[in-house]
Amino acid sequence: MDFDEITKKLGEFGRYQKFLYLLVCLTASIVGLFAVMGGIILATPEHRCKIPGLENDTFEIQSEAHKDLIRQYIPPSSDLLLTYDQCYLYSFNSSSVTFDNLSRPINATRNKCTSWVYSFEVFDETVASKFDVVCDNAYQTSLTKSLFYAGVFVGAFIFGQMSDYFGRKKTFYLSLILMLVSSLALAFVPNFIGFSIINLIVGAASQGLFLTGFVIGVELVGPSKRIWAGIVIEYAFAIGLICLAFIGYFVRNWQYLVIICALPFALNLCYWWLLPESPRWLISKKRFEEAEAVLRKAEKVNKVKLPDNLFDKDMDEVPKPTGNFIQLFTNRILLFRTLIIFFNWTIVTMIYYGLSLNSGNLGGNFYLNFFLSGLVEFPGYTIVLLFLDRLGRKRLHCICMIVGGLTCISTIFTILFGGKELQALTTTLAMIGKLGAAAAFAIIYIYSAELFPTVVRNSALGASSCVGRIGNIAAPYVADAGTMIGGKFGKAFPLLFFGATAILAGCLALFLPETLNQDLPETIEDGIQFGTDEYKNRKKDLSMEEKVMRPEQMAKLLPHDRQAQWSS
Repeated sequence: MDFDEITKKLGEFGRYQKFLYLLVCLTASIVGLFAVMGGIILATPEHRCKIPGLENDTFEIQSEAHKDLIRQYIPPSSDLLLTYDQCYLYSFNSSSVTFDNLSRPINATRNKCTSWVYSFEVFDETVASKFDVVCDNAYQTSLTKSLFYAGVFVGAFIFGQMSDYFGRKKTFYLSLILMLVSSLALAFVPNFIGFSIINLIVGAASQGLFLTGFVIGVELVGPSKRIWAGIVIEYAFAIGLICLAFIGYFVRNWQYLVIICALPFALNLCYWWLLPESPRWLISKKRFEEAEAVLRKAEKVNKVKLPDNLFDKDMDEVPKPTGNFIQLFTNRILLFRTLIIFFNWTIVTMIYYGLSLNSGNLGGNFYLNFFLSGLVEFPGYTIVLLFLDRLGRKRLHCICMIVGGLTCISTIFTILFGGKELQALTTTLAMIGKLGAAAAFAIIYIYSAELFPTVVRNSALGASSCVGRIGNIAAPYVADAGTMIGGKFGKAFPLLFFGATAILAGCLALFLPETLNQDLPETIEDGIQFGTDEYKNRKKDLSMEEKVMRPEQMAKLLPHDRQAQWSS
């Protein structure tokens, strides 16, 4: 039997599949805790230079004498604490000094700080304040965030290959152990370089754990439930983002936060006895007895009856059309579509993670913004479930990208001309942009899988995901660019950039063909003609021909010892 036929008889989403899928979703939620954790643990608190010789100097003003002492080294402007120089100490003669329009001394000696004091208003301690990664070294926090997503890129490639070679279950467990060890080690690193290296490993392990677990859960699901299963796991991931905001609010020390988020992986160690190997993978390796054992267990749990003979191990395989991934770049039509898909993957991943990381920089309550950033993903995924089969892949993806982009761009007006009184509106517009990015992220995966021909679908989808990680790596730099630019425009810049690129990607996607209710392309030639009237007519003709089965086709369905008799 064809495996999809087996899942239909087994129950496309029976009790056994639901149990496995629940386990996978629990893991996805824990992985979600680490997806944008860098936005919290690598955040830079408000800070200024520590006053030389003052042992108990703190960011908060302790007395008028303390304030006067600070003024001797760092003359403030009208906003007092918020505009103390964060990176330099000044040495000047108070009787003859002159000031610029920011109340900074002009004729003064300026020296770089060697130590700082930090505000405890939002954080007790972050990685940046622990290792003094500020001022000239501030770029290192963006680099470390990018290293996490570089690890995600590496993990997608390495663990994807391991999953196909060694099996889903072994790869999942290896990723789990690596994730548990590396995430706990992250909390005890002695220096910033060590933190950055281990953070890369955490990124790789998290991607291996999420992807492999997802495959285990989904490969037993029937064909009509796959899109549903592919979207619902994103809800679980978003739950992790929301939980991160709650934990971060109550646990404001980065080490304790990392430990609390890492410990649940220890509970996943029992999955070795709960998660089976994927029967699809076992069949692909011709390990039929093991595959049948898994299916018979599912048969009992689902309380159904499967046929006695699930696999004909001696049946000759029908020759399948072949294709090469390079062929996507040798034909003008396929090249054009592939580049548009690659660009959309890059932009949607950059916007999704960039807006998540940038939510703390929007102003207002830091943790509330992080909470809202995770919460808005729920209506985003719900929109996809409700309208994907109504509006179509292309139309819905373009709407999500363009609407999300326009709302992000609109924040430039509320930030530049509104100020604090329009802070709520700024946050709302940014969250609508995140909603659009989350929905588009869910759509682009399905859209890509349906658009590429079957003969190169896996390799093309894997390449799309890898190219998309370029957006992940770039996201922290764009999100942190606002801090480097400074001022109101600096606050608006990341949203302006995300919005403009989202609109461009959404408009380019209009040049792609729709895949809803279409016979998906099988060969490279199908891929070239896909979306044309010629392709639709040819598929219609083939469908009519298949209603009358040819003798050689019927022979392949018979037992091996009767094929020759039937053919004669």
